[in-house]
Amino acid sequence: MADNSGRSSLAQDPAMPVTQAANVSDAARRVRELSRLLPLWPDEIADESHGARRRLVAIMRRALRAERQRGIGGHWTYDLARHAQLLEAYRTELAALKDIERRRDG
Repeated sequence: MADNSGRSSLAQDPAMPVTQAANVSDAARRVRELSRLLPLWPDEIADESHGARRRLVAIMRRALRAERQRGIGGHWTYDLARHAQLLEAYRTELAALKDIERRRDG
């Protein structure tokens, strides 16, 4: 009988360390959340290389600018919740990019 408790099969694997399962879960959550905000393929979001992060941050910066302009202009498609989510995700990705650059240079 299958266990459909809603838990990830990765988290239930006793051979996998808890931290590794958490990292898989964090990466999957990141892909899921960013794919809801940006028109990108999951593979583009999942790539955590320096160049891919730089591209992602640039795309997010443009998306934030567009959302801000919609808000300033009073456009009917402006969504405050989306704007807040974009800003939070942008700050997280920017911090991760700076961390990668610090480790690379450092």
